[in-house]
Amino acid sequence: RHLNHILITHGHLDHILGLGGLLSTFMRWETIDELNIYSGRWALDRIHDLLYGVVLRGAQPPLKLRMHEVSPGVFFEADDFTITAFPVHHRGSDCLGFKFEEKSHRPFLPDKAEELGVPPGPQRRDLVNGKTITLADGRRVRPDDVLGALKPGVRFVHVGDAGRTEELVEACRQADALVIESTYLESEAEMAKQFSHLTAKGAAELAVRAGVRQLILTHISRRYREKDVLVEAQAVFPNVSVARDFDVYQIKQM
Repeated sequence: RHLNHILITHGHLDHILGLGGLLSTFMRWETIDELNIYSGRWALDRIHDLLYGVVLRGAQPPLKLRMHEVSPGVFFEADDFTITAFPVHHRGSDCLGFKFEEKSHRPFLPDKAEELGVPPGPQRRDLVNGKTITLADGRRVRPDDVLGALKPGVRFVHVGDAGRTEELVEACRQADALVIESTYLESEAEMAKQFSHLTAKGAAELAVRAGVRQLILTHISRRYREKDVLVEAQAVFPNVSVARDFDVYQIKQM
């Protein structure tokens, strides 16, 4: 029900065809009221043709289907995080990567709250939200009494297909996690260059240059074994994993 915002890096078919089945499922289950799709103009044009021409065949969907054209810069802001788009070099126009940044916050200090006699529950939540509270005995507790120093939030970067990494270093700088393709191994670096893709070594070198903390590789060619991809990447950047369908990652500051 809450999967109603979808970000698309670019318009190649292997990255958009799944939207057809997803929309069909949503319409059959009637699980959501609206679906928002974000991407560059070229990708949105192809997505529109797919959904309205093939899936809907000219009919109107029973839910609100909104397509949002995205340009580089901050394009989405919630109470606690922002999403920034940045350009990525790949075949086709308007290819994008996405950076999710949790807003800076002051961590709640439970030991301080216990010491001051603040019970678990709504009063602690009020303090986190910046409100002064009054305890049952009449004492007033201010947010400054139970909140730590301001700390930057978690930073997560997602890059789809990419032909080179020079322009990506700043966008990926100090990311707590980077998800990026590594279609080829270095033994086929020329083929990677020809088709505008990365090798596992190239992705790992980007992680080193950008000071990334965790590297998650995806979009692996079936010609390779997972362990060979890991060996090549870990020789450059140790904290690497290869993503599999339905994997769940918890991203934290190191």
